[in-house]
Amino acid sequence: MSRIWMLGDNINTDVIIPGRYNVTTDRSQLARYCLCEILPEFSQQVEPGDVIMAGHNFGCGSSREHAPASILANGVRVVIARSFARIFYRNSVNIGLPVLVCEDAVLNSADGQRIKVDLDTGTIYNLTTERTFRAEPLDPFVARIAAAGGIIEYIRQEGTLR
Repeated sequence: MSRIWMLGDNINTDVIIPGRYNVTTDRSQLARYCLCEILPEFSQQVEPGDVIMAGHNFGCGSSREHAPASILANGVRVVIARSFARIFYRNSVNIGLPVLVCEDAVLNSADGQRIKVDLDTGTIYNLTTERTFRAEPLDPFVARIAAAGGIIEYIRQEGTLR
């Protein structure tokens, strides 16, 4: 059971982690400043397995991997949005942060509600409202990258891209 952290439309990478904190690749440092300007309590209150939900165009802005890395470093299990900026989506896959598109789930959920997500099937169950939603499940290759902890770890484990 995971808590929903609800965000709006056009959450850009500088909102996810302000540029002034992008001077390191140390994920524990990045985690401290994730969403610090819009949800100052986030890094202290987020629990492993929690879920971020957002509106359209989540992750727009810069192409740095710091934004999805800061989210992943906080233990967020998945980001579910109405839509993603392409570069954020690809960076999330590269570092092993699962992302799902599901407009209905976002429109019919609220901050603080409890949720269960099955990444293999794309099933999203809102425990608070007792409603079930379907997202396109992770592509099997993307799921293997996420399970490995990102594309670099996948290559280390598998020795090749398949």
